[in-house]
Amino acid sequence: MSVSCAVDTACSMEFGLSRRITVLTEVNLPAKEGCLYRPSNLDLLIHAIAVAERSMTKNGTQKKGSLADPSRLEPFDKDDDEIVTVVIETPKGSRNKYAFDPDLKAFTLKKVLPAGMAFPYDFGFVPSTEADDGDPVDVLVLMDEPAFPGCVLHCRLIGIIEGEQKDGKEVERNDRVLAIEIGTHSWDDIRHVDDLGKKFCKELEEFFVNYHDLSGAEYRILGVKGPGAAKRSIEKGLKVMKKG
Repeated sequence: MSVSCAVDTACSMEFGLSRRITVLTEVNLPAKEGCLYRPSNLDLLIHAIAVAERSMTKNGTQKKGSLADPSRLEPFDKDDDEIVTVVIETPKGSRNKYAFDPDLKAFTLKKVLPAGMAFPYDFGFVPSTEADDGDPVDVLVLMDEPAFPGCVLHCRLIGIIEGEQKDGKEVERNDRVLAIEIGTHSWDDIRHVDDLGKKFCKELEEFFVNYHDLSGAEYRILGVKGPGAAKRSIEKGLKVMKKG
Protein backbone atom coordinates (compact mmCIF):
# COMPACT_ATOMS: atom_id res chain seq x y z
CA MET A 1 0.00 0.00 0.00
CA SER A 2 1.30 3.47 -0.85
CA VAL A 3 0.17 6.61 0.99
CA SER A 4 0.90 9.98 -0.61
CA CYS A 5 0.66 13.15 1.47
CA ALA A 6 0.86 16.61 -0.11
CA VAL A 7 0.70 19.33 2.54
CA ASP A 8 0.96 23.03 1.69
CA THR A 9 1.73 24.72 5.00
CA ALA A 10 1.80 23.52 8.60
CA CYS A 11 2.99 24.36 12.07
CA SER A 12 4.60 21.48 13.97
CA MET A 13 3.45 21.80 17.57
CA GLU A 14 4.66 18.29 18.36
CA PHE A 15 8.31 19.38 18.00
CA GLY A 16 7.74 22.68 19.80
CA LEU A 17 8.26 24.81 16.68
CA SER A 18 6.60 28.20 16.72
CA ARG A 19 7.66 29.02 13.16
CA ARG A 20 5.58 28.00 10.14
CA ILE A 21 7.12 25.37 7.89
CA THR A 22 6.39 24.19 4.38
CA VAL A 23 6.06 20.46 3.92
CA LEU A 24 5.76 18.43 0.74
CA THR A 25 6.34 14.73 1.22
CA GLU A 26 5.85 11.46 -0.57
CA VAL A 27 5.45 8.66 1.94
CA ASN A 28 5.67 5.01 0.90
CA LEU A 29 4.60 2.71 3.65
CA PRO A 30 4.83 -1.08 3.24
CA ALA A 31 1.65 -2.67 4.49
CA LYS A 32 1.20 -6.21 5.61
CA GLU A 33 -1.98 -8.01 4.80
CA GLY A 34 -4.62 -7.21 7.38
CA CYS A 35 -2.78 -4.11 8.65
CA LEU A 36 -4.04 -0.55 8.33
CA TYR A 37 -1.94 2.60 8.26
CA ARG A 38 -2.57 4.67 11.36
CA PRO A 39 -1.47 8.32 11.01
CA SER A 40 0.46 9.87 13.89
CA ASN A 41 -0.77 12.92 15.83
CA LEU A 42 1.60 15.04 13.76
CA ASP A 43 0.08 13.70 10.52
CA LEU A 44 -3.39 14.58 11.77
CA LEU A 45 -2.27 18.05 12.86
CA ILE A 46 -0.64 18.80 9.50
CA HIS A 47 -3.69 17.55 7.62
CA ALA A 48 -6.10 19.65 9.73
CA ILE A 49 -4.10 22.85 9.23
CA ALA A 50 -3.74 22.22 5.51
CA VAL A 51 -7.49 21.68 5.12
CA ALA A 52 -8.22 24.87 7.08
CA GLU A 53 -5.85 26.94 4.98
CA ARG A 54 -7.19 25.56 1.71
CA SER A 55 -10.67 26.68 2.79
CA MET A 56 -9.54 30.30 2.37
CA THR A 57 -8.81 32.08 -0.89
CA LYS A 58 -5.53 33.90 -1.51
CA ASN A 59 -6.94 37.23 -0.31
CA GLY A 60 -8.26 35.70 2.91
CA THR A 61 -11.95 35.64 1.99
CA GLN A 62 -14.15 32.69 2.76
CA LYS A 63 -14.61 29.88 0.29
CA LYS A 64 -17.97 28.17 -0.07
CA GLY A 65 -18.27 25.48 2.56
CA SER A 66 -15.67 26.95 4.91
CA LEU A 67 -16.28 28.51 8.34
CA ALA A 68 -18.52 31.58 8.29
CA ASP A 69 -17.29 35.11 8.89
CA PRO A 70 -19.10 35.94 12.18
CA SER A 71 -19.51 39.59 11.21
CA ARG A 72 -21.58 38.55 8.17
CA LEU A 73 -24.09 36.24 9.84
CA GLU A 74 -27.80 36.98 9.64
CA PRO A 75 -28.83 39.41 12.42
CA PHE A 76 -32.28 37.89 12.98
CA ASP A 77 -33.44 34.30 13.30
CA LYS A 78 -34.98 33.15 10.01
CA ASP A 79 -37.99 31.65 11.81
CA ASP A 80 -38.52 34.32 14.48
CA ASP A 81 -37.48 37.94 13.89
CA GLU A 82 -37.80 38.62 17.61
CA ILE A 83 -34.67 36.50 18.16
CA VAL A 84 -31.38 38.29 17.50
CA THR A 85 -27.99 36.79 16.65
CA VAL A 86 -25.17 38.05 18.87
CA VAL A 87 -21.46 37.34 18.45
CA ILE A 88 -19.62 37.57 21.77
CA GLU A 89 -16.35 39.49 21.85
CA THR A 90 -15.67 39.89 25.58
CA PRO A 91 -17.02 37.48 28.23
CA LYS A 92 -18.39 38.44 31.61
CA GLY A 93 -15.74 38.94 34.30
CA SER A 94 -12.92 39.60 31.83
CA ARG A 95 -10.51 42.51 32.20
CA ASN A 96 -9.37 41.93 28.63
CA LYS A 97 -11.40 43.76 25.99
CA TYR A 98 -11.50 41.69 22.81
CA ALA A 99 -12.78 42.87 19.46
CA PHE A 100 -13.36 41.23 16.09
CA ASP A 101 -11.01 42.58 13.42
CA PRO A 102 -12.82 42.31 10.04
CA ASP A 103 -9.55 42.66 8.11
CA LEU A 104 -7.74 39.90 9.99
CA LYS A 105 -10.92 37.83 10.35
CA ALA A 106 -9.85 37.20 13.94
CA PHE A 107 -10.55 38.32 17.50
CA THR A 108 -7.82 40.58 18.86
CA LEU A 109 -6.98 42.08 22.25
CA LYS A 110 -8.03 45.72 22.19
CA LYS A 111 -7.28 46.86 25.74
CA VAL A 112 -6.88 45.67 29.33
CA LEU A 113 -9.03 47.18 32.07
CA PRO A 114 -7.34 48.24 35.34
CA ALA A 115 -7.33 45.98 38.40
CA GLY A 116 -10.71 45.93 40.09
CA MET A 117 -12.64 46.63 36.88
CA ALA A 118 -14.12 43.97 34.61
CA PHE A 119 -16.99 43.56 32.17
CA PRO A 120 -20.15 42.94 34.21
CA TYR A 121 -21.82 40.85 31.49
CA ASP A 122 -21.01 39.30 28.14
CA PHE A 123 -20.37 41.94 25.52
CA GLY A 124 -20.71 41.48 21.76
CA PHE A 125 -22.32 42.72 18.55
CA VAL A 126 -25.14 42.04 16.12
CA PRO A 127 -23.63 40.85 12.82
CA SER A 128 -24.38 42.51 9.47
CA THR A 129 -25.17 45.85 11.14
CA GLU A 130 -23.48 49.23 11.36
CA ALA A 131 -24.17 51.69 14.17
CA ASP A 132 -23.60 55.46 14.16
CA ASP A 133 -20.01 55.01 15.34
CA GLY A 134 -19.17 52.84 12.31
CA ASP A 135 -18.98 49.59 14.29
CA PRO A 136 -21.62 46.85 14.49
CA VAL A 137 -24.47 47.42 16.94
CA ASP A 138 -23.19 46.72 20.47
CA VAL A 139 -25.04 44.25 22.71
CA LEU A 140 -24.74 43.46 26.40
CA VAL A 141 -26.01 39.91 27.02
CA LEU A 142 -27.35 38.54 30.29
CA MET A 143 -26.90 34.77 30.67
CA ASP A 144 -26.19 32.14 33.31
CA GLU A 145 -22.50 31.53 32.59
CA PRO A 146 -19.88 33.53 30.64
CA ALA A 147 -19.47 32.70 26.96
CA PHE A 148 -16.21 33.15 25.03
CA PRO A 149 -14.92 35.32 22.14
CA GLY A 150 -16.53 34.17 18.92
CA CYS A 151 -19.44 32.36 20.56
CA VAL A 152 -22.69 32.88 18.64
CA LEU A 153 -25.78 33.37 20.80
CA HIS A 154 -29.48 33.62 20.09
CA CYS A 155 -31.04 36.31 22.25
CA ARG A 156 -34.25 38.16 22.92
CA LEU A 157 -34.20 41.91 23.32
CA ILE A 158 -35.20 43.66 26.54
CA GLY A 159 -34.05 47.23 25.91
CA ILE A 160 -31.36 49.68 24.95
CA ILE A 161 -29.15 52.22 26.72
CA GLU A 162 -28.96 55.27 24.47
CA GLY A 163 -25.89 57.41 24.89
CA GLU A 164 -23.35 59.59 23.20
CA GLN A 165 -19.61 59.87 23.56
CA LYS A 166 -17.49 62.98 23.23
CA ASP A 167 -13.85 62.74 22.23
CA GLY A 168 -12.43 66.23 21.94
CA LYS A 169 -14.79 68.20 19.77
CA GLU A 170 -16.31 65.14 18.12
CA VAL A 171 -19.62 63.84 19.45
CA GLU A 172 -21.25 60.63 18.23
CA ARG A 173 -23.99 58.27 19.33
CA ASN A 174 -22.94 55.05 21.01
CA ASP A 175 -25.91 52.98 22.13
CA ARG A 176 -25.83 49.58 23.85
CA VAL A 177 -28.58 47.05 23.25
CA LEU A 178 -29.56 44.84 26.20
CA ALA A 179 -30.51 41.22 25.52
CA ILE A 180 -30.99 37.88 27.24
CA GLU A 181 -29.76 34.56 25.85
CA ILE A 182 -32.86 32.47 25.11
CA GLY A 183 -31.68 29.40 27.03
CA THR A 184 -30.90 31.19 30.28
CA HIS A 185 -32.58 30.30 33.56
CA SER A 186 -31.55 33.15 35.87
CA TRP A 187 -33.06 35.87 33.69
CA ASP A 188 -36.01 33.94 32.26
CA ASP A 189 -38.60 36.19 33.88
CA ILE A 190 -37.11 39.44 32.52
CA ARG A 191 -39.05 40.82 29.56
CA HIS A 192 -38.28 44.55 29.73
CA VAL A 193 -35.28 46.55 30.91
CA ASP A 194 -37.52 48.06 33.59
CA ASP A 195 -37.86 44.58 35.14
CA LEU A 196 -34.17 44.79 36.11
CA GLY A 197 -34.82 47.65 38.51
CA LYS A 198 -33.40 51.17 38.66
CA LYS A 199 -30.30 50.16 40.64
CA PHE A 200 -29.30 47.58 38.05
CA CYS A 201 -29.64 50.07 35.20
CA LYS A 202 -27.74 52.71 37.17
CA GLU A 203 -24.82 50.31 37.70
CA LEU A 204 -24.70 49.55 33.96
CA GLU A 205 -24.74 53.25 33.15
CA GLU A 206 -21.88 53.90 35.57
CA PHE A 207 -19.82 51.09 34.04
CA PHE A 208 -20.05 52.57 30.55
CA VAL A 209 -19.24 56.07 31.83
CA ASN A 210 -16.15 54.76 33.64
CA TYR A 211 -15.16 52.56 30.69
CA HIS A 212 -15.07 55.50 28.28
CA ASP A 213 -13.29 57.66 30.85
CA LEU A 214 -10.32 55.26 30.66
CA SER A 215 -9.65 56.38 27.08
CA GLY A 216 -10.21 60.05 27.85
CA ALA A 217 -13.68 60.17 26.28
CA GLU A 218 -16.83 61.45 27.95
CA TYR A 219 -19.94 59.29 27.86
CA ARG A 220 -23.39 60.64 28.58
CA ILE A 221 -26.56 58.59 29.02
CA LEU A 222 -29.44 59.94 26.95
CA GLY A 223 -32.04 57.47 28.11
CA VAL A 224 -33.05 53.84 28.63
CA LYS A 225 -35.77 52.37 26.42
CA GLY A 226 -37.49 49.03 25.89
CA PRO A 227 -37.19 46.14 23.41
CA GLY A 228 -39.06 47.97 20.65
CA ALA A 229 -36.44 50.72 20.52
CA ALA A 230 -33.69 48.09 20.64
CA LYS A 231 -35.10 46.27 17.62
CA ARG A 232 -35.47 49.51 15.66
CA SER A 233 -31.82 50.31 16.36
CA ILE A 234 -30.75 46.92 14.95
CA GLU A 235 -33.01 47.28 11.90
CA LYS A 236 -31.49 50.70 11.25
CA GLY A 237 -28.00 49.25 11.51
CA LEU A 238 -28.94 46.50 9.05
CA LYS A 239 -30.16 49.05 6.51
CA VAL A 240 -26.97 51.11 6.86
CA MET A 241 -24.83 48.03 6.29
CA LYS A 242 -26.79 47.04 3.18
CA LYS A 243 -26.45 50.55 1.71
CA GLY A 244 -22.72 50.60 2.44
